[in-house]
Amino acid sequence: PVGLSILRGMAPARRDFTRLRYSIALMLMASYASSLGGLATKVGTPPNLIGARMIEEHIHVSIPFFQWMLLAFPLAFLMFLLMWAYLSWRCPADADIVVHAFRPASGERGVGRLTAGERNVLIAALVTMLLWIVPGALAIVWGADDPRCKTLSAVLPESVAALVGLALLFVLPTDWKRREFTLTWDDAVKIDWGTIFLFGGGLTLGDLMFSTGLAEAIGNGLVSLTHAESMLGITFLFTLLAAAVSETTSNTASANMLVPIAIAVAKAARVNPLLPALGACLGSSMGFMLPVSTPPNAIVYGSGCIPIATMVRYGLLLDVIGVLVIFFGVVALGSLVLG
Repeated sequence: PVGLSILRGMAPARRDFTRLRYSIALMLMASYASSLGGLATKVGTPPNLIGARMIEEHIHVSIPFFQWMLLAFPLAFLMFLLMWAYLSWRCPADADIVVHAFRPASGERGVGRLTAGERNVLIAALVTMLLWIVPGALAIVWGADDPRCKTLSAVLPESVAALVGLALLFVLPTDWKRREFTLTWDDAVKIDWGTIFLFGGGLTLGDLMFSTGLAEAIGNGLVSLTHAESMLGITFLFTLLAAAVSETTSNTASANMLVPIAIAVAKAARVNPLLPALGACLGSSMGFMLPVSTPPNAIVYGSGCIPIATMVRYGLLLDVIGVLVIFFGVVALGSLVLG
């Protein structure tokens, strides 16, 4: 909605803003940047949560929130810069449109002070992020084996930090005299519980793939088919597969299917499965060609500004760039950050 409002303001009189060449860059950047922003944190996108859970369950490696950011944020930022440069080059704004954009913007002054509800949500979000980041940051300062870090991680896991933020929304008032609070139970029951069940079902599917031997069978087949038996080869293979599969299904489904197989393939090849699993996990967010790949893609396509053919044309090269950035980034930073 914000992007559409900006485009309406940028369009000169009697010109359809959906036909502006710059509208392609702005709307695609809004979609793709949403996916990249989620890549940077452990809770930012469903594949991250799924991958982190499967890595902890089947590789016995727990990745703290802060360490995930140290690994993924540089990759997301680099990809953002490359994407911005590419779309700015392919879809530059005409000079008259840029000048016109300043006219309505100069007339808009201020949006008012934060309401009590907005302030409370900001407080809860900051507290939650602080509780997520501090244990990992202290582990770097004190060392992961320090007893204080182990105690803090045991007492304050990421799930508890999220519940603390949720509890704050229930107790912080918007109007104390009327006993009105930021979040009520009527609001809570409207949460999209189906998405949460989707996560749980996907994790169960991954566990069943291991327990039934399906992941191992598929892994052995892929190793014999591709001859990718080194850690680098398997990591690249599953980063590429994750990006390709996420083009025809959701990134959540891609991570649910490929992360357990990546782990099984790596184990079958007798190499460390951590980097292949991370490649499959992060590569699942590199679907830029079709609306079905990610929710941001679907939302932007639904705006009517971006036809599928246009999204495919611009997204293909970004898919290739994304696979290379994730592969080289995971290989270069994975062992350095995660040990």
